[in-house]
Amino acid sequence: MKLWTIALLVLFSLGLSAQEFERHIPIESAVKSLHAVTIKGKKVQYEATAGTQPVWNDAGKPVATLFYTYYERTDVTDKDRRPLVISFNGGPGSASVWMHLAYTGPKILKIDDEGYPIQPYGVKDNPHSILDVADIVFVNPVNTGYSRIVDPEADRRQFFGVNQDISYLAEWINTFVSRTNRWNSPKYLIGESYGTTRVSGLAYRLQSSHWMYLNGVILVSPTELGIDRSGPVEMANRLPYYTAAAWYHKQLPSDLQSKDLLEVLEMSEQYTQNELLPVIAKGAWASDSEKNEAIRMFARYSGLDEEVVRQHNLDVPENFFWKDLLRHEGFTVGRLDSRYKGIDRMDAGTSPDFNSELTSWLHSFTPAINYYFPNVLNYKTDIKYNMFGPVSPWDRSGDNTGENLRQAMAMNPYLHVMTQSGYYDGATTYYNAKYNMWHLDPSGKLKDRLSFKGYRSGHMMYLRAEDLEKANEDIREFIRKSIPPAGTPAKY
Repeated sequence: MKLWTIALLVLFSLGLSAQEFERHIPIESAVKSLHAVTIKGKKVQYEATAGTQPVWNDAGKPVATLFYTYYERTDVTDKDRRPLVISFNGGPGSASVWMHLAYTGPKILKIDDEGYPIQPYGVKDNPHSILDVADIVFVNPVNTGYSRIVDPEADRRQFFGVNQDISYLAEWINTFVSRTNRWNSPKYLIGESYGTTRVSGLAYRLQSSHWMYLNGVILVSPTELGIDRSGPVEMANRLPYYTAAAWYHKQLPSDLQSKDLLEVLEMSEQYTQNELLPVIAKGAWASDSEKNEAIRMFARYSGLDEEVVRQHNLDVPENFFWKDLLRHEGFTVGRLDSRYKGIDRMDAGTSPDFNSELTSWLHSFTPAINYYFPNVLNYKTDIKYNMFGPVSPWDRSGDNTGENLRQAMAMNPYLHVMTQSGYYDGATTYYNAKYNMWHLDPSGKLKDRLSFKGYRSGHMMYLRAEDLEKANEDIREFIRKSIPPAGTPAKY
C-alpha cells in the first residue's frame, strides 16, 4: 500500500478531514513573548506580539488578514506619553522585514559593518533600536510576509493600488490602535521606499476619515509622492547622485576626488540647480558653447566620458550609468546602493544583468527572518514568508500622496515630517528626496516642520553600522522635538 494511502487511512481513522490539514494562516492570532535588549547601555524589557488581524469588507466579513509584529516596552506605566511608531516597507509588494530586522527593531541581522552577508546567518541584539523611546508595530500589507487574502471570492483590486492600499490600511490601523488602547499616545508613521507613498497618503486618510491625528511622519528613501519632475527637471536631478556614486568608486577628477563627499555634493547640487537645468530646458536652442560646457561639466561630475554624455544629449538614464561607470573595470554598480558591485555576462550593453545590492540583501535577510519568527518569537506556520509578494497589477493612478501629506500637515500643527536618504541610492535618490521637501509646500509656511537627513550609504542606509547608529538617533531626536510640552495647544 502506498504511503499517501496509509496517511489518508490514519487521517480518517482519527476523524479528521483533509481541510484541517490545509496550509493557511489564521485570520486572528497572537503569540506573545518576553525579552530584553540593551540600548545605549541601558536594559530595556519588552513584550513581543507576533500575530494576525483581519481586514474586513463593508459587510463585516474578513477578506484578508495582515501579519504584524508589535514590540511594547513593559516597564512604562504612562502609555499616554509613550509614542507608537507604525512601520511599513515598500515595493509595493515588500514585506516589513527590512526595517524590522535591520533598523529600528530590537534585533538586527548578523552582517558586516558595511552591510554585506556573513555566515553563520542570524540575528543579534540592536543596541541602537528606538524601542527605548517608542513602541513599534511592523505591518505587512496583503500578500507580503505572512499576510494573505482569506476570502477566495474577494476582488484583488481592492488591495493593490495607491489609494486602495491606503484605504484598507487606515481601517486596519484604526482597529489596531483601538485594540491596543493607544489612542492617547503620540503616533508616528514610518515608511521606506514605496512605503513613503503609503504613509504620506495614510497621514491624510487617518486624520480626515478616522480622526486620528499624528505627531510625525518619517520618509525613508522616499519615492516621488506624485510630485511632478518630468522633462528637464528629471534629467538634471540625476547628476548629484551620479556624483556621489562616482566619488565612492574614485571615478571623479583628482581635484574633486580629494575633497570630502559632502563638499563635492554641494558643488554638484549648485551646478545642477543654477547651470545644468537652464541649459537642458533650452533644448536644441542652447548655443553650442552652452551645450559643450554642460557636457563637459556633466562628465566631470558624473565620472562618465564626455562622448557618452554627448551621445545621450545630456539625458543619461540611470540603468546606463549603473552599467557604464565601472565598465572599464569589468563591473556594474548597484541600483539601490551603488557601493555594491556586480558582474555581467558581457561588459557590452546598456543596463546591468541584475541588481547586485538586492541579491546581497536577500542573501542575509531571508534566512534571518525565517529563523527569527519560529525560534525567537515562537510564531510557527507553514505559510511561506513572502519577501516580495504577488501584488500585480498595481493601480498607480491618482497618486496625490505628496499633496495628501501637505494637507495633513496644514490640518495639524503638531505634525512634523523628516526625510532620511542615502547618498548612494540610485533608485530613490537623495537629491530627489530634497526636491520633494522643497516642493511639498509651495507656500513655504510649513518649512519649520520639514527636515532632511543624509547618510553615506544607500537605499537601506541602516545596513552600514555607522549609519544605523546615526539614523536611529535622528529618529529619537525627531520624536523628542515633535512631542510638544504637556498642555501645548495645537493652533497657529
